[in-house]
Order: sequence, then C-alpha cells, then structure tokens
Amino acid sequence: MHRPTPHPLAMAIFAGLIQLPAQAALYAVDTGPYNLANGNFAAWYQDSHGRVLDLCLSKAVSSRVAGAPGAPSYMCTLLPTPGVFDDTQPIQFPSNFPDEAFWFTADAAIVDAARGIDLSYGTAIEAAFSAEEPIEGDQVSFARVRIRVDVPVAGTYVVTHPYGIEVFDVPAAGRRAINMTRDIGIGSPADFSGALKGDVGPFLRSVNGPYTETNPGSGASERYIGDPNLEEPVTGSPFNTNFVRIEGPNGIDLRTELFAVSGKLSTINRPTPLIPLRSTYSRHTENGDLRAQQDVFVMAPPAPATVTLSSQTPTLALGEANGTGAWYAQSALNPSLPLTLQVTADNSLAIATSTPTTAPMSLTDLVTISRAEYSLATGQLTLVASSSDETTPPALTAHTGNGALIGSLSGNGAVKTLTTGLSPIPPAKVQVTSGQGGSDSEDVELVP
Repeated sequence: MHRPTPHPLAMAIFAGLIQLPAQAALYAVDTGPYNLANGNFAAWYQDSHGRVLDLCLSKAVSSRVAGAPGAPSYMCTLLPTPGVFDDTQPIQFPSNFPDEAFWFTADAAIVDAARGIDLSYGTAIEAAFSAEEPIEGDQVSFARVRIRVDVPVAGTYVVTHPYGIEVFDVPAAGRRAINMTRDIGIGSPADFSGALKGDVGPFLRSVNGPYTETNPGSGASERYIGDPNLEEPVTGSPFNTNFVRIEGPNGIDLRTELFAVSGKLSTINRPTPLIPLRSTYSRHTENGDLRAQQDVFVMAPPAPATVTLSSQTPTLALGEANGTGAWYAQSALNPSLPLTLQVTADNSLAIATSTPTTAPMSLTDLVTISRAEYSLATGQLTLVASSSDETTPPALTAHTGNGALIGSLSGNGAVKTLTTGLSPIPPAKVQVTSGQGGSDSEDVELVP
C-alpha cells in the first residue's frame, strides 16, 4: 500500500486510516490452464471479501441506461480499437480481441469550475499485452490506480480514495498538474499473480447491485457488481473510504461518493478467503487468581460472513464491526502449550458458491521490546523486553535484523534485559524471540 508521509492538511484523515488493518487487496487468481475464449488470460480474480470476477468480455447491455446509436451500454468495459477490436463483431482471439480488457473497473470524477478543479480517478484490474496488440505469449495483467487533476494554484494537494491517500506537491498550476498512474503486477507474460500485490482490492461494488442481465450471445443470465453506465455509491473500500476527496490550498475540499463500476461475477466455487493475522495469549496472577486470555485476529469477508474459533468447545464467534473484514475474538481459556488454534470462515450466506475455509493458527505469547538502545561512546547495546506470559515466563533471545545472534536476555520475571558490547557498528534493528513463539522487532536508538 502506498502511503507517503502526509502533509498537515491530511493528518486528521491519515491518523484515522492508520488505525485500520493492513489492506488485504486481492486474494487469489486463476492459475490455469487458460483458454482462447479469454484470450489465454486468467479467467478470474478473487478478492479478500470473497467475490470472484471473470474477465469481462460479455456483450450484455444495461437495462437501466439506453446506449447511443452505435455505442451500446455494455455491462463490461469493452473499448473498440480501429484495426484491432471491433465490438460489433464476435470476439475472437487474436483476430478480434480487445487490446485492453478488464476484470474490474471503478471510475469517479470531481469537476468544480469555480474552484478550478477537474479530477478524474480510475482504478482497475486490467488485461493487456506487452506489445500493446493481441499477440499470443504477450498477455499481462496489472492493478491500476490513476489520478489526474487540473488544479488552479501551486501547492500541496491531498487525494483520499478507496485504496489509500496520496499527497502531491504541485510546483505549478495547470492541466493535469497532478498526473499519477501506478500499475503494479506486470511480470512475465502469462504470469497473472503480480496484480495480487497491487493497491486494488477488495473490489468496489454498487450499493444497489448486483445487477442481472442477459448475455445476447449465449442467452445466459449474468450478474454484475455494478453498471458502468451509471454513477452510484459503492462499498468495499478496505479503509471505509468509499469516496474520492481532494484537499488543497485556499480551502479546497471537494469529494464525490459516486462511481461507475464494472465487474462480472463468476459462477465458480471458491473457498472463503481467510487470512490469519495474529493469535496470542497472555496470563498473569491477580489477587492470587490466574487471569488468562487468548486474542485472535484474522481478515475474512465482512458480515454476513461468519468467522468462528472452531478449535474450542463451544465454538467462539469472532466479531467484525466496520465492514472492512477485520475480525477479532478474545477467549478467557488458559491454554496448554504448545497449541494450534483452528479458525473457520464461511461466506456462503453472501455468496452461494463460497465454501467454508478452516486455517490453523499457532498460539504464541506477545513479546514487547520496550528499550533497544546503543551507546556510541561505549559500544554497548541495551535491550529490555517482556513476554505476555507472566506466570511461566519463557526464555527470550535477541538477534540483529539480519538474523545474527546477539544473545539471551536474563531475568526471573516476564521482563528481561540484555547489555552487551557490539562492534564495529550498531545494528539498525533488533528482534527478540520467545521460547513460546512470540517475537517483536524494533529499530535501535543511538545515544551518545
């Protein structure tokens, strides 16, 4: 996720965003074999909310928006290119195939002539060709975020969008003074996994969808996450920023919540996405009584999906509050270690073709480094770290950031220390690991 250091204008928004979980983006991609009907591209991508989108090549048209003569209101983003792709003829690879096709698109605009702002925003999971024309062996895909803005004056502008925050220092006003295109995932031809690491995902989708239309070629009924011929409110942002907003000099503060979205829902069966984040325990004695808890964090589709800690009886339901797919639960059971938890996610209530997923999560203690200090005068490194297991404190061991052993921390309680000489240069980072599996990393502070 691209997050530049925010200008003070963006601090209030940015401070809110960094409280949210890391973006899960896309979850999986079709690994083949691929077929000519899709131009030998991956048939589908799945996002972390569980939605699977096919490469959108259908000529189904919107029943809500009438197209102009010669320009059908397709539900897919099909872009005619003279000499390459004629949308009035059957799609056939490579003789009549789009040089750009899409699994997903979402576009928005902000135009305020009085303020001198003209902003266009586009995001997509795109299929293209490295030679720019349909040629077998040149197939590539990528995740795109594009922001272009005409601005009235120079200065610092902040654009908040569904997939992050961008800060632009603009030296001069004018047309497309802001012109950013970030494409992530272009790799070797026929390797479509790179887009999984992009900024795009989960897929935005219309709050009024899904929409059902008929494929004129096959007669089949198809479902779409949005209608690209309409501008509508959406949901799906991993940060709950289902809008585009621009802030800038002289009090500029404009936003839109309307997007034109395309994406054809697949009918394939796919496991419910489940991404383990953290499973830790703590225990201590309070007034002679043992107090223990287990904390479990995962990413999974938001409600109406369900996520349960299925390795204990009765099972414990995890909670999800803000629609981003961040789930959490706390159990008061005292664990017998070593212990591997089992977490189950089920998204079949939202997507009938989704099957439950169960993932193992090793339960570890939570290690916290409270001091990592190197004295330039003495060449001494001082570490202070603790384990969340205060009743049976485990051994703690320190390593440099590149894995070299520093030594063991000492102490009888949960808080342990280490002071040792290191030369000729201090480590940039240290990691402390626990005998119960927990770990923490910290930058080393240099002192005189």
